Formats: sequence, C-alpha cells, structure tokens
Amino acid sequence: MLIHNTLTHDKQPLRPLQPGTVRMYVCGATVYDYCHVGHARVFVVFDMVVRYLRHSGLSVQYVRNITDIDDKIIRRAAENNETTTALTERYIAAMHEDLVRLGVQPPDQEPRASEHIGGIVRMIETLIDKGYAYAADNGDVYYAVQRFDGYGRLSQRVMEDLRAGARVDINEAKADPLDFALWKSAKPGEPAWPSPWGQGRPGWHIECSAMSTACLGAHFDIHGGGHDLVFPHHENEIAQSEAATGEPYVNVWMHNGFVRIDDEKMSKSLGNFFTIREVLARYQPEVLRFFLLGSHYRSALNYSDAALDAAREGLTRCYLALAKAGMAGDAGLDDGYVARFDAAMQDDFNTPDAVAVLFDLVRELNRAQEPATVARLAATLRHLGGVLGLLQDDPQAFLKGAVGSDGPTDAEIDALVQARIEARKGRDFARADALRSELAAAGIVLEDGGNGTQWRRR
Repeated sequence: MLIHNTLTHDKQPLRPLQPGTVRMYVCGATVYDYCHVGHARVFVVFDMVVRYLRHSGLSVQYVRNITDIDDKIIRRAAENNETTTALTERYIAAMHEDLVRLGVQPPDQEPRASEHIGGIVRMIETLIDKGYAYAADNGDVYYAVQRFDGYGRLSQRVMEDLRAGARVDINEAKADPLDFALWKSAKPGEPAWPSPWGQGRPGWHIECSAMSTACLGAHFDIHGGGHDLVFPHHENEIAQSEAATGEPYVNVWMHNGFVRIDDEKMSKSLGNFFTIREVLARYQPEVLRFFLLGSHYRSALNYSDAALDAAREGLTRCYLALAKAGMAGDAGLDDGYVARFDAAMQDDFNTPDAVAVLFDLVRELNRAQEPATVARLAATLRHLGGVLGLLQDDPQAFLKGAVGSDGPTDAEIDALVQARIEARKGRDFARADALRSELAAAGIVLEDGGNGTQWRRR
C-alpha cells in the first residue's frame, strides 16, 4: 500500500511501526460553530482511510481530537454571553449528529484539549528544561523555533524567509518573531488553569502534540488533517513533539485538499461556507459523501449544486442497479472487480478509480441475465461500496428518499401512481399521461416493469 507523505513529498509503502497495527491521529474541529463542508471532507476522507485499512486486515487505533480551547471559541462565547463550555458542548453534539448522518464512524478515542491540561503543562515544562522554550515576563511561554534543527521541512519553508515576513503583536514578548505561544497568560473573563507560570491556557499547537502522544505514544504511523494545517500547525507539532520526546514524531503525514467555492478555500473566516446541515437539508447524506469521495483526497474540490446533482445522479445509477437485482442471498464476490478496486485504493487511496470500478460493475450488472451472475455482481457492488461507506441504504428507500419539505409526500405520490395504474387499466391513457406529467413536474420518475410501476425522486 502506497501513501503520499507530505514530509517526503512522494508515495511511500505503509510500514506500520507495530506490524499489523496502524496508529493514526487526525486533527478534528474547533467547535465554535456548525461544521461546514470543508470539515466534512476531513471527516469523510479519514473515515474512508480507516475503513480501507481495516478492510485490508490491519488493526487501526484511530484518534481524532476536539479543540475546545481556542481564541475563536472564547470570542464567540463572549459574543453570545455564554460560557465556553456551554458553547462547545452544543456544537460538539451538533457535530456528532452531522457525522452520524454522513456515515462517519466514531474514532477509537476523541480527546478534548480541556481534558489534557496536565499533560500539556508537563510537555511545556520538558521543553523549557531542554532549552526549547522560555517563559516571558508577561506570563506567556514561547517555543524557541531557532533551537529546533530542521524547522520548516514539512512545509518546505526557509526560516530566513519566514522571519522576514513575520509580525509580532505589540502585546507579545517573543525573543524571535518566529517563536509561537505554548501557554497564554489569563485575561479577565477567559477560561484559565493553574500552571507554574500563573493562570492561563494552552496555545493551539501544543494541544495536539500532548493529545497525540498521550493517546498513541511518542512515535506513531500516520498524522492527518486538512492542507491548511501543514503550516504552521503541523510544522509546530513536529518541533514541539520531537524536542520534548527525543524521538521521531510521525512516519507519514497525510493532508486532504481544500474545498473551494469560486476558486477560494471554503472557510468561516471568508464567510463563503455551507454547513453540513444546510447541505443535508437539500441532499441525502450519501450524496454528499459520494461527492466528497469522487475526487482524490489530495486534490482541490470545487463545491457547487451542479457537482452535487451529478453525484446524486451517479449514486442513483448504482442504487437503480441494486434495486433491479433485488435482494440476492450469499452469492460470493467477483474477484476481478475486487482486485481492481484494491489496486486503486492501495495506490494512495485513489477513490476516483475505485468509484470507476463501481460504475463498471453497474454497467455489467444492468446487462446480466443469469440469476447467479446478477447475484454475484450485486453482492460485489454493495460490498465494495460499503468499504467506502456507500450503498448501504435499502435501494428503494434511497430512491424514494425525500430531502426538504418541497414536493409531494410519499403517500401523495403513491396515491397518484395508483390513480395512474387505474387509468391505464381503464384505457384512459390521456388521464394516465397527465398523471405521469404531474409527477414528472414534481421531480418523480416512474418506471413500468414486470414488478409493476416503481417510482423514485429525481
């Protein structure tokens, strides 16, 4: 299995430190608002990675953190006149609801920064003792970037260039513009914890170093997150963790590409984002998941209604094939399609090629006549789709799945379909055609076949 490693900038074979077991940490959300489609891509991509690693016979220890201490959280709570705990608990619950709908399986561990203050303080003390950090006169603690050999190798940035472009806030007491905060002294009204340097709270970067090493050890296999985290967040994690433990931190760094709208990264700061729940009010959850997996995880992904409509059409083709095949029993799998699917996924989780295998299966399934062949192809399609977290709904339920409040209800559609059936029986074809047109105008597709008339939403 080959994985593109951001650190080495090439594909490398996956060689777990502990044979048969992969330890993986992924940076999760900062919970001060509803998660948007950019967050959904991170969650779905690494859910796909975990699913495939386990499908391949590997044991996976998957850790995905929650950032519940952060400047944005503090500002938003103050704006809302509520505690940071009330704010974060509400949005953590909303995030979990969204992820269940998207079919994202829960991680094995989901540490919160607020639960690891003791470990964070101990790691900062170690960095100070080793000369990699210093306490400033204002009560902050900073990491001395120039002390760490190799800073910038993950992002391929040169320290001299970084220093030339660095800015120092008037309230900061850094010895070097590149130094970053490990501990921030408390300001009035902010959440704070005791430390050897006074009341305060951790900086963002140190949180992940402390949580990842606490859950997975000083040296583990895979660290993932969005491409926007390469610098400075993940660069700083390497510097902190390796300086504190004296060991290599992570073997493979994986980063998914941005979700873009009009060629700009989707983000809350730019105000050009759609929340997961806004999208799921208009599209079924598997459609959004299918859209997110339809492009390679490292590529940029352009969000649009047209792209989601295309994803819905593609997923509908798969479900139509399964619906026509019916519920086959244990028919075994087609080894040829399985081998092609695995070849795609083992090449840096190439989901576009893996999805192409699913569509080839659909084409052959639609042509197949012999019952055993139909059963085997349908079983293979559902099995391989399941590896991606797709095609797990009942076909008829998906095809009839209502999203949003517009349009007729299932009961109203059933009544119109039955009225059309009766009109056809009575040879009132004008009435039957009018009913079909009425249903078509409401986005309902009718299919007449040996099993009677079936309907689905477009």
